[in-house]
Amino acid sequence: MEQKTVVMGMSGGVDSSVGAYLLKKQGYHVIGITMQIWQKKEGVYEKEEGGCCGLSAVEDARRVADELGIPFYVMNFRKEFQTTVIDYFIEEYQKGCTPNPCIACNRYVKWEALLQRSLSLGADFIATGHYARIEQLSNGRFAIRKSVTEQKDQTYALYNLTQEQLAHTLMPVGGYTKEEIRSIAEEIGLLVAKKRDSQEICFIPDHDYAAFIKENTDTKILPGNFVSTDGTILGRHKGIIYYTIGQRKGLNLSLGKPVFVTEIRPQTNEVVIGTGEEVFGDTLYADRLNFMSVPDLEEEVEVVAKIRYSHKGALCRIKKVGKDQIVCKFYEPQRAITPGQAVVFYQGDYVMGGGTILR
Repeated sequence: MEQKTVVMGMSGGVDSSVGAYLLKKQGYHVIGITMQIWQKKEGVYEKEEGGCCGLSAVEDARRVADELGIPFYVMNFRKEFQTTVIDYFIEEYQKGCTPNPCIACNRYVKWEALLQRSLSLGADFIATGHYARIEQLSNGRFAIRKSVTEQKDQTYALYNLTQEQLAHTLMPVGGYTKEEIRSIAEEIGLLVAKKRDSQEICFIPDHDYAAFIKENTDTKILPGNFVSTDGTILGRHKGIIYYTIGQRKGLNLSLGKPVFVTEIRPQTNEVVIGTGEEVFGDTLYADRLNFMSVPDLEEEVEVVAKIRYSHKGALCRIKKVGKDQIVCKFYEPQRAITPGQAVVFYQGDYVMGGGTILR
């Protein structure tokens, strides 16, 4: 049988490192690739441990590839990362939304750009160290299945992949727990066996989103009014980029009771403040839909929906209300349904599809 070639996206972390080892063990010709996506100021996002874009990550990946005896290259994806991730992130915040840049990066950089470049070089597949599994269903479609470990499951961030992308993707660590992956790394003597996971957005390691946006846009960030749901002015805010739905800290409002951000209105530059109860809602609308386990949504159906990465998921009913719009009604109200975040629909262990929350 002809040996298949797979390009392994190597971040310098333990998951992709062990993933490359597992694929080689399975008989693939493995090529390690680290995606160079940090921007003009060399190493500006580097930190001591190195995130997935830091200079130290490249060196860790290079050393692992050397240990495994596989070829290793660094590919420049700065342009794609700037336009599809950073520019998108800034634009969404300025619209009063809270985007998930990792989902955009997965779809347009880690898959669209890397896959096309890899296929053009003669590879059969790309692979990543995500905790998820890819299976072809009885209807012929490819779908993402939850990993064996709920704690590390990363399917939420992968709902936007296309059938073409899934058909050419391998996810070798999805059948293992994190502990098992670290154990394999130690057994084979990988230097990254105990390297800690990167938790933050790679291009904003200090978590100061507002400062990053101000630094990277010519648009003036204007202060405005905090208002109650009935329109009463409660105080002044610093600019809508500083706030997200459900936020309580940093409001600097003394109203004699705990209050939260319940809505952001970019048209009027207002941030709506309400009670804890008003942060909950049972209905959302989403667009920019991508269906995975089914070609499209034919009729109203019951699914489990996740409205953020850390959300456990909740039962709801979804139906199409336009060519590219869906309404989702939860049986029980959910906290902080946030425009700009993804909503991902599951049937059992499989990703049915998802979209971007409109309201």
